[in-house]
Amino acid sequence: MTQELLLQDYFKQWMELYKRDAVRKVTYDKYQLTHRHIKRLAAELKLSDLTRLTYQQLLNDYAKNHERQTVLDFHRHVRGAIIDAVEEQLIDRDPTRKAILKGTKHRKHKTKYLNQFELRALLNELTLNDGVTWDYFILLIAKTGLRFSEALGLTPNDFDFSRQNLNVSKTWDYKSVVGDFAPTKNMSSVRKIQLDWQTVIQFSQLTKNLPDDKPIFAGDKRIFNDTVNHFLERKCKQANISVISIHGLRHTHASLLLYANVSIASVARRLGHSNMTTTQSTYLHIIQELENQDNDKVMKHLAALV
Repeated sequence: MTQELLLQDYFKQWMELYKRDAVRKVTYDKYQLTHRHIKRLAAELKLSDLTRLTYQQLLNDYAKNHERQTVLDFHRHVRGAIIDAVEEQLIDRDPTRKAILKGTKHRKHKTKYLNQFELRALLNELTLNDGVTWDYFILLIAKTGLRFSEALGLTPNDFDFSRQNLNVSKTWDYKSVVGDFAPTKNMSSVRKIQLDWQTVIQFSQLTKNLPDDKPIFAGDKRIFNDTVNHFLERKCKQANISVISIHGLRHTHASLLLYANVSIASVARRLGHSNMTTTQSTYLHIIQELENQDNDKVMKHLAALV
């Protein structure tokens, strides 16, 4: 029977045995996606027929429509299962050895964000009356740089109004049919975010009659990212500014802090990045622009010494 075992079936068994409930749901979903790709690209490939050639062909087929980093993730998933198959002596040798990772040319994804004047125009379009609305959701992300799932997972208990702090310790799993609280993206994402006094006043009023431990924005109905993005799009058009996404508001928050000469380390902590390298790579264009401004200042200062 081992001779007839398909790669896709072995990977599914391995995934369910070793990864289910051992990794975060969002990570397990990626393993499931890998399984679907194996099924699509090599439905009849038997585990016993795996060689360096057949495995390389699988990688090459996957790489036709994916960037190299995505191919690397796919390779890591499949290789993890195959290494275990080798240890179980289901196959004789490791066919993933010396595999060559290819992929489509990396596309530069332009970071979309608003400038200070555009953001002010957007905020002026928000209707901040009594009752929870997406207007408050947009305001909060603009003021804090929260991720979409982090903002959805907030409860009134997460606000420390006396210290002007917002405690981020969880997210909301909006991608599942029945939403529920979920862990943050990484340990660095567990953080305290300082709030300005206007936001403190607005949200202390908004949350005063809400259940302390229930999500403020995630109600009984399932929430889709597109729904909120479409709401934000309408607001942007009303303000006659560039249309951005909810994630673009997070970029806007970070970019305005950088332009205000807030240190990269402080911005990284506020965004919940695991390290400053992530912040630097995401906002490289802004950092380079600021460095050019600094160079001009340095030259002017040195010239004045003569």
